[in-house]
Amino acid sequence: MSLWSLHQAASQVGGEILGDGSVVPGSLSMDTRTLQPGACFVALRAERDGHEFALQAVEKGATVLLVDHPLDTDCPQLVVPDTLVALQRWGQARLNAVRPKTVFGITGSVGKTSTKELLAAAVGGWKTPGNRNNTLGLPEALATLPEGLGAAVLEMGMSTPGEIQRLTEIAPLDAGLITLVGTAHMENFHEGQRGIALAKGELVAGLNRGGIWAHLATDPWCRWIAEQPWARHAEALPIGEGEAFGWEAIESLGAAGGAFRLRTPAGTVPMRLQLPGEHQVRNAALAAALAIRLGFAPERVALGLGTVVPESGRGRLHRLSGDGCLLDETYNASPDSILACAGALLQLPGGEAIAVLGSMRELGAEASRIHRETGAALKKLGLSRLWVFGDFASDYAEGFGLRSAAFPNFKALRDDAAGLSAIPAGARILVKGSRYWRAERVVDWFLQSSAPSPQSSVPHPRSSGH
Repeated sequence: MSLWSLHQAASQVGGEILGDGSVVPGSLSMDTRTLQPGACFVALRAERDGHEFALQAVEKGATVLLVDHPLDTDCPQLVVPDTLVALQRWGQARLNAVRPKTVFGITGSVGKTSTKELLAAAVGGWKTPGNRNNTLGLPEALATLPEGLGAAVLEMGMSTPGEIQRLTEIAPLDAGLITLVGTAHMENFHEGQRGIALAKGELVAGLNRGGIWAHLATDPWCRWIAEQPWARHAEALPIGEGEAFGWEAIESLGAAGGAFRLRTPAGTVPMRLQLPGEHQVRNAALAAALAIRLGFAPERVALGLGTVVPESGRGRLHRLSGDGCLLDETYNASPDSILACAGALLQLPGGEAIAVLGSMRELGAEASRIHRETGAALKKLGLSRLWVFGDFASDYAEGFGLRSAAFPNFKALRDDAAGLSAIPAGARILVKGSRYWRAERVVDWFLQSSAPSPQSSVPHPRSSGH
């Protein structure tokens, strides 16, 4: 079975075909900015009506349109009552038709994407690309899922209750992994962290009977999930001290990553990572333990883990002039992830350790307190200075105390004499912030003004087992 033609897709999702039904789209896309030639453009009705961009999509190379009313174009169209429903049915049907032997789901307040990359490498599986982890992106990716796969690793995100439940309806899971139940999106949960645990637990509830899910043994909310009646159909696999699976002998390799030994019931297995930071060791241990528990060969798992390299915004390291370095963790931010990345920064060689942080979002009524506590925790951890910007910058700075500087926005941070230009040469710099604040602009500023050359990324040597 190859990818589906428009006729085959219509047989799964319904609707009326206008034009050539034999056309086979190579992908699905909801965004003309990233659309690839040969794609099916899905016209969704959201903040803006996707139908307004359909002709632009055709100009960019779309060969099929998924629409809710006929459009004046020669491009083949599948006309359905609701394009979102059709998109989700398409992804669900494609997964059912070419289902891999094992389908994994990953969620958690921090580390989802990195752990997805690690687990996919460990099992040699297909993975959802980028951050396609919601009720739009996941079915979009699944709609052209290749056939003949041994494993697929699906990232599942959420910001409100019920989203992961819907994702597991689209993609029923054989195994799962929860990286951590933290405080991200707290403002959307009136029950606080218990509400977040319930939402993350929807992944466990959505496991097929007899499925296995991994979690950190030290995470009390994952322990709580495992005790719930709706989770008893699945086996919980705690990873950590005192458990059959865990990690030990952690070694920081600086810019090259880290090494550790994975403890298993059959003995220990040496692992080496190209991802820096102890938090990545935890992510790798979760992925490796679940893979080995499901029968994947330990040597193959170790080899796969060693091939994963940092992506932009997710742990990529850059050299700066004056023997400084910058750890780019700009994709998003939460208290747990900020402290984990600060710990990784402190393991790197170099000058004084500082952080440049954008404010965090979706923390609700406790946002000021959480920012103050995060600032204090960074000082206690050992960072020497802190530059912060955004709507809770003053709270960050208040918590950190002396040697902190707060700015209302990126422009002020960039242009003020006490801002970015005041950061000393040779420093180790963590840059992080919620997506809203586009902290990658800080990275760009440093690379343009401080990097010794355009090719400033620190090389990541391959693992010795590769």
